[in-house]
Amino acid sequence: MMNNEINAIVAIAMRDITKLFRDRTRILASFVFPMIFIGVLGSSLQANLSGDLGYNFLTFVFIGVLAQTLFQSTAGGIISLIEDRQNDFAQELFISPISRYSIIIGKIVGETLVSFVLAMMVLLFGLVIRIPLDLAALMRLIPVTLIASLFGGSFGVIVMSNISEQRTANQIFPFLLFPQFFLAGVFNPIKHLPWPLLIASRIAPMTYAVDLFRSVYYYGKPEYAKTVVFNPGIDILVSVVLFVIFISVGTVVFVRNEKNR
Repeated sequence: MMNNEINAIVAIAMRDITKLFRDRTRILASFVFPMIFIGVLGSSLQANLSGDLGYNFLTFVFIGVLAQTLFQSTAGGIISLIEDRQNDFAQELFISPISRYSIIIGKIVGETLVSFVLAMMVLLFGLVIRIPLDLAALMRLIPVTLIASLFGGSFGVIVMSNISEQRTANQIFPFLLFPQFFLAGVFNPIKHLPWPLLIASRIAPMTYAVDLFRSVYYYGKPEYAKTVVFNPGIDILVSVVLFVIFISVGTVVFVRNEKNR
């Protein structure tokens, strides 16, 4: 029985990787959008803001987009389970005698691997535009890459568990995700905000993934105090607590809803 569950997890994870390399549109979009955000938005604002901010704004945006890519990719991949219920492989999977928990675990593992591939594309673009990425910084980013991906996956689970139709997911998911780009400070500083936005920013889960990335990247650099909002310990604590809550509640609700189908 245990072997069947492990095989199911591996099969689901590998299927997501295979789907990525067959989905040229997703690969292109995953490269083009960060390129636009970093190259166009970051460069244009860099020319106007860097002198006032006291740090390189293009680098600031790059690190934010890298964290956002990992969080969003994994979350969006989990949401795709709603669509997977209706296609060939997943339909067979949902009626097979394996635990629904294994489906969730396999999907998170698979989409985490997918997000790593997409993040590598963003990193390569960063090297092209000469973002300062030394080996020490890259090594420090590896653990937080996993944290951001798993955190995004758990966010996807809690959202997906309460949605039954793909059309609804397509409407609600962007509404829940896109405002976080700005509330989390992907493209903009969030150290000083009007109190309504400040509260919304601190509620947004992506805030802690983005800030953790920046705290690790800017560690030991003069720009640290100007670019990082929280102590990295707080970012990790909040990420872990929310991960446990999202994954626990979301999986239980998902399993319950599947039993009632």
